[in-house]
Amino acid sequence: MTDTENSSTSPKPEERSLGLACHLLALVGLILPFGNILGPLVMWLVKKDESAFVDDQGKEALNFNITIAIAGFVAFLLTFVVIGAILLPIIGIFWLVMTIIAAVKANGGEAYRYPLTIRLIT
Repeated sequence: MTDTENSSTSPKPEERSLGLACHLLALVGLILPFGNILGPLVMWLVKKDESAFVDDQGKEALNFNITIAIAGFVAFLLTFVVIGAILLPIIGIFWLVMTIIAAVKANGGEAYRYPLTIRLIT
């Protein structure tokens, strides 16, 4: 593939930055309840019509954070039988690491796919 073919398919720098923001806005969840869902949701709703890359990465970030919220809720319920106390920190670390990896990949122009994600929004 030539450089001109590659550059026509890769996202522009502004699109990369917005893709990065779609993933990093999930970190609002560290401050606000459900901020991990609201941050990507707002970015996706505002910018989805302007860029296919931002639309794709916004949906991906939103699906992942909804999946993490469901997993966190289930783990919270399981704290009453002790296993949830082990699962909650594992889910939290997994969420943080995957969010950072996704942000770096999106900033590099790669359409990142989170592992273990329920694809509710397509």
